Amino acid sequence: MSLQLPRRRAGSGARRVLLPAALAASTLALAGCSVDEGAIKRIAMPEPATTQGEHTLALWQGAWIAALATGVLVWGLIFYVIWRYRRRHADEVPIQTRYNLPLEIFYTIAPIMMVVVFFAHTVRTQNAVLEESPTPDNIVEVTAQQWSWTFNHGVGEPDYAAEEDSNDDEWAYDEYVWELGTGSYIPTLVLPVGETTRFNLHSPDVIHSFGIPGFLMKMDVIPGRVNHFEVTPKTEGTYVGKCYELCGVYHSRMLFNVEVVSPEQYDEYVADLAADKTSTSPLRGQEDARTQAGLAGEDESEGDTE
Repeated sequence: MSLQLPRRRAGSGARRVLLPAALAASTLALAGCSVDEGAIKRIAMPEPATTQGEHTLALWQGAWIAALATGVLVWGLIFYVIWRYRRRHADEVPIQTRYNLPLEIFYTIAPIMMVVVFFAHTVRTQNAVLEESPTPDNIVEVTAQQWSWTFNHGVGEPDYAAEEDSNDDEWAYDEYVWELGTGSYIPTLVLPVGETTRFNLHSPDVIHSFGIPGFLMKMDVIPGRVNHFEVTPKTEGTYVGKCYELCGVYHSRMLFNVEVVSPEQYDEYVADLAADKTSTSPLRGQEDARTQAGLAGEDESEGDTE
């Protein structure tokens, strides 16, 4: 007695394939009505807010296109083999093949060449992003402390000779003003549009990471070492920044805002801060802040109440 399998109705398989395909096509068509044309050109990557971020965007776009082309080729070969060598009713066991030396050499060399190309483009992009001007328009001393930020803006014109060695006690400005954050107050970093600003990154305690997603840039802040990079904002606007390195219990509090304003508004902002109080050197964390009137940290205030 033989077992009879139920027969499929003609067209049932086609319907199962066509229905999901139609739904997918409809979804793409509807999504295309609301997608920004610029986002399509950027392959859904964020719009860089700085000229340096354009290099990062170009690297991302190239990597995505290369990955997509590689994926399409590999997927195409896989589906072709599945269809071309599918089992037929009368087929016997297929011929077993192995040790195809030319193919194995190709499989080895091709990935190595891809990695070399990606590496070369990454190095070129990194050099372009980290390239610095000998005379930036502004220099901001950024201090990452547990668990907030201090932004020190210089008053007047910078001394670029003193700036060349950012690890000593000579500073680029004779006077500084600051914006200090605490665990309950999120500070704001104000930058002028169209001007190049250099960030010198300091930490008095542990490793942090200073990053602004809208700028497509971040850099580690390491105790005992001053890392630095420059940005040139292209448009005015408001952005967010945060610490990208787990730095302790209240790491999640290490947030800050970024406002890109006109050069005139930036000069007015610095002048308003200078009218309140200035310092001959940048504030470098809560320990320095406690010596400034009215800038006691949260933990100090709590200690006074005990």
